[in-house]
Amino acid sequence: MDRITVVKVGGNELDDPAFLAGLSRAVAGFGQPLVLVHGGGREISAALDAAGLPVQFIDGLRVTSPAAMAVMQQVVCGTINKRVVTSLLALGVPALGLSGLDLGLLRCEPHRPAGADLGRVGLVTTVEAATIHTLLAQGWLPVFAPVALGEADGLSYNVNADMVAQAIAAALSGAELLFISNVPGVLLDEQVVPELDVTATNSAIARGAIHGGMVPKVRAALAALEAGASSARITNLAGFAAGGTRFRRAEGGRRKAEGRW
Repeated sequence: MDRITVVKVGGNELDDPAFLAGLSRAVAGFGQPLVLVHGGGREISAALDAAGLPVQFIDGLRVTSPAAMAVMQQVVCGTINKRVVTSLLALGVPALGLSGLDLGLLRCEPHRPAGADLGRVGLVTTVEAATIHTLLAQGWLPVFAPVALGEADGLSYNVNADMVAQAIAAALSGAELLFISNVPGVLLDEQVVPELDVTATNSAIARGAIHGGMVPKVRAALAALEAGASSARITNLAGFAAGGTRFRRAEGGRRKAEGRW
């Protein structure tokens, strides 16, 4: 099998019909095995507001009570996931809508950064890589909503979509993680940099050459390398096939074993 690419797209983009149509065309024309991970973004917040539930974030992570989890799961596993799947199917892509609950593909533990109680927010502990490989071998394209199964309690958990994509890319040996954004890549001296290593990236952040909204995107790419992805790339739809900025891990860097990650 060709190298697998794990594609992460944000939920905020997926409520734009033109973006979803462009994404579907890019996926249909890619010609290599893909796993797609999507977020929820504004649609989750709107649904929580409509249900009279608070919208609260701590360090960029959505605080998720049991009641909020029920709403979040309905939106990302239902409305958004099926919208993406049907758009892909319309172009002949054999997309399969999933979450980490299905077949226990993603298991997690409660995520408590710096001791903060975020409720039903999880951190992925296990990825059933062999099962994902089986799906890909059938020619199917798994489309993951960012929900995982609690390892200890069997409950569903909200997991940050970047973290889901990082965990899946790490578990699928040799996979590249592709972040689809609204920018063509990292701009230095007004030019897209085709490749950066970890040292050069951290240096550019430290001196302010990488700044603003690009910093969290770049940090997510570096986190993917740390998690075990072979490389990570940031681009927009126009650069889906090969454009943007690729980040590479130093030789001998951390790599998790393929399998039950």
